[in-house]
Amino acid sequence: MRRYRGAFTCFTLTVLLLLTQNSRAEDYVSASAPALGQMSIEELMQIEVATVQTASKYVQKVSEAPSAISVITSEEIRKYGYRTLADLLRSVRSFYITHDRNYSFTGVRGFGRPGDYNTRLLLLVDGHRINDNIYDQAFVGTEFILDIDLIERVEIIRGPGSSLYGANAFFGIINVITRSVSGLKGAEVSGEAGSFRTYKGRLSYGGILRNGPEMVLSASTYESKGRGRLFFREFDDPATNNGFAENADYDRFNSSFAKISYKGLTIHGGYVYRKKGVPTAAFGTLFNDPGTYAADERAYLEMNYEQTFEKDLRIISRLSYDQYSYHGHYVTDPLIVNKDFARGRWWGAEIKAIKTLFERHKVILGAEYQDNTKQDQGNYDEAVYLDDRRRSENWGVYIQDEFAILDTLILNAGVRHDRYDTFGSTTNPRLALIFSPARTTALKLIYGTAFRAPNAYELYYNDGGDTQKANPGLRPETITTYELVLETSFDKAVRGAASIFHYDIRNLISQQVDPSDGLIFFSNADEIEASGLEIEIDGRCSSGLEGRISYTFQESREKRTKGVLSNSPRHLVKFGMAVPLIRELVFAGIELQYTGRRKTLSGNSAAGFFLTNLTFFSRNLAKGLEITASVYNLFDKRYGDPGSTEHRQDIIEQDGRSFRFKMTYGF
Repeated sequence: MRRYRGAFTCFTLTVLLLLTQNSRAEDYVSASAPALGQMSIEELMQIEVATVQTASKYVQKVSEAPSAISVITSEEIRKYGYRTLADLLRSVRSFYITHDRNYSFTGVRGFGRPGDYNTRLLLLVDGHRINDNIYDQAFVGTEFILDIDLIERVEIIRGPGSSLYGANAFFGIINVITRSVSGLKGAEVSGEAGSFRTYKGRLSYGGILRNGPEMVLSASTYESKGRGRLFFREFDDPATNNGFAENADYDRFNSSFAKISYKGLTIHGGYVYRKKGVPTAAFGTLFNDPGTYAADERAYLEMNYEQTFEKDLRIISRLSYDQYSYHGHYVTDPLIVNKDFARGRWWGAEIKAIKTLFERHKVILGAEYQDNTKQDQGNYDEAVYLDDRRRSENWGVYIQDEFAILDTLILNAGVRHDRYDTFGSTTNPRLALIFSPARTTALKLIYGTAFRAPNAYELYYNDGGDTQKANPGLRPETITTYELVLETSFDKAVRGAASIFHYDIRNLISQQVDPSDGLIFFSNADEIEASGLEIEIDGRCSSGLEGRISYTFQESREKRTKGVLSNSPRHLVKFGMAVPLIRELVFAGIELQYTGRRKTLSGNSAAGFFLTNLTFFSRNLAKGLEITASVYNLFDKRYGDPGSTEHRQDIIEQDGRSFRFKMTYGF
């Protein structure tokens, strides 16, 4: 524990500082402002109260939610020029992104195994589960199902969430909430162009139909040629084009989204097809062949109905249908193409009731069911190596009670029981004690467990004895997390947050090599422990100036070897500031992001690096017109991300300086 004493001391000093500053602010407010009971309705309406709906499956104050939370709004997306959900998450404290020039992977709190497919984060769109039923993957790059311009806000809930959401809510939950008619009035057209011959277009519409329903419709198309020449020293040989992969980094997608709401009924759905060239010669494919690519297709449709009965009883139900398909086209020889595929289909249903009991208890009770009607995987070229057809089902029941013990003390307690065909049952609780010594301060003590069920790929993928074999005996991996969180406001303009956390992972599912046959398989082989500290301050001034700064210290180790995890930076620093150049019309947004050194799979190190992004954003220079100009990696920093097991590259080079110009017109 000695190595954590410094972090704990820093956290303690931060807590004392924030509490001291907050008490001064409270004294000032008490002396200069009327009490809430003496304020008019108009004055009360001007008080901004931050709320979140993901932490407990109903709307509550951020200060009362049983988690450490970040919320990124559409306004911030515009001012900082985020292009993808991965860009957005890269700006959030304790999060970092790894890109293998095919998919984007999200690390959080020191855990980001290369090639992890984001299985330990639950990704939602308007509360709908996006993780698929083959790989459990959560797409965050250009493969994400939603155009980032359709995002109203993103709620990021840290810590275990299986007590309400079941599997994959391991390190946290990301809920992407889409724009409503109030945020998208009428038609909107957007076009952009950028480096690497990148082009994107979008057409959206939001309106209220004559008989009352609200409707949002949108379609987007994107194409990028990617880096024309990429150099990989591992292939620096005349037989492999001296290490240069040419015209193999292309990326394209088409996506659409629709949402219709009428009274208590909402129907929404999305679709994306994305094709990405794989320039790294992953999985032993032929180097410098643009015919190697991965294609992903994802679609869903969900119907929600909510009704409020007498005595404040709310019943919310949903019914959904999902499908996912993956097709890998891998050129392994000039005359041989290996084809790898997965096809998943599933439907689900959930019903939940929310009720306030005895004035001090807010209870949510629910049940959820998922029927995986198709979980197919295959691999073939001149021969068939895998043709696996599966189906399965799982269900869960949960309950949570938010008990206001005192006006300043809340106990939030919840538990969920899940049952899976593949391994049996698991039960996961979450407890949070939330103390508010002042109106603008919350101190949260949180304990919780979560699980991730072994997915179909880990259980059943077998390529016929070439490189990988199945392990149907896998058990779920589990995590236990302890966390202390402080959230406070210094005044109306500045907010602060600090947290210290520790987690233990058991039965971690990892790739292993069987010494008896040399084949790769997944096994419950590892145990992990980690501790860390997060500090963040953000503020907004009446002049329009706003910004945030955060620092994260994290240390993650394997219990058995005491070795530091691969792709786990010890230090993360994030700074962002939006400056009004012409008030309410033109803004400059600048971000500085530092990611510390990371260990690679071979035991080497990917050096730490600073990235600087600069965006100029204007709106209403002409009525309905928005213009954005962004430069990413402003100082052309050369850096790389650790590669995963399918790559020969230990470190995969990332893009240097690039730009984007975008125009959006609403009418």
